[in-house]
Amino acid sequence: MDKRLVVSPSPHVHGSLTTPRVMLDVVLALLPALAVSTWIFGWRVLGVTFVSVACCVVFEYLIQRFMLKGPLTISNWSAVVTGMLLAFNLPVSIPLWMVAVGALVAIGVGKMTFGGLGKNPFNPALVGRVFMLFSFPVAMTTFPQLADAATGATPLSAIKGALASGMTVHEALATVNWSYSDLLVGFKSGSFGEVSAIALVLGFVWLLVRRVITWHIPVYVLGTIIIFTGILWGVNPDAYMSPIFHILTGGALLGAIFMATDYVTSPMTHGGMLIYSIGIGVITVLIRIWGQYPEGMSFAILIMNSVVPLIDKYVRPRRFGAVRKAKA
Repeated sequence: MDKRLVVSPSPHVHGSLTTPRVMLDVVLALLPALAVSTWIFGWRVLGVTFVSVACCVVFEYLIQRFMLKGPLTISNWSAVVTGMLLAFNLPVSIPLWMVAVGALVAIGVGKMTFGGLGKNPFNPALVGRVFMLFSFPVAMTTFPQLADAATGATPLSAIKGALASGMTVHEALATVNWSYSDLLVGFKSGSFGEVSAIALVLGFVWLLVRRVITWHIPVYVLGTIIIFTGILWGVNPDAYMSPIFHILTGGALLGAIFMATDYVTSPMTHGGMLIYSIGIGVITVLIRIWGQYPEGMSFAILIMNSVVPLIDKYVRPRRFGAVRKAKA
């Protein structure tokens, strides 16, 4: 029997739930959204996704092989997941060379700079996405509506612009060419991986069935958004959109299900998950309604990623066998 002590970074997973299996399940959970996006926006969706995934895998291999000179980990599918999530946060019209730059930042800065999987404090795909948003703002905010249609504003930016001009919610909705059913299915402009709410929910169900994630973080994040926007909507429905609109638009579902739940960058306890998720939901709504950007999910997750070490430090479960002190 091998009694050597093996020291490794988190996540520490016991049993049959191995890293390759977890990552492969995430890839499978993303396939419905990829299929719907390809149907809506055309075959270029697959091209952007392929370039993003291929670049992430190649960059991780090169960094490990020639810079870190450690064991290769590209076979664990984590680079594939990072590539897919980065692609899902991009418009389908993005130039492919920009995708490669984003992949380099996601892997080289967001992941491998800290030592690789299990050591990165921030979600690598979101690091790449935010870098691209700051570096290529025009390309990152140019969204085709359909495969053969002209570009247009996302529902979030269109409504935010209309409300900022003095329109009421009713007047703003009269100017758009989409319905709530369109938001549900995916017939709207935006980053191609976030457009179909139904496909993302199917992926969520798959991850729950496979026990890759628990319901806590997605439900807490979306619940916080619903409660916060519901209060605003109830106070003044002429100035604020309904909670349903905020859930079905932007990266709310994609972020809550696939990125906020990242094992490495999210808290370990249920109490910590609650604090973390509430923070993501509140920051997202604050940016969406009062911030300069129409969307805030990426920023919210990265901000709360930075707080996770503090959450894990101060929100701990009671040690097994520990006896609570009696009050005097």
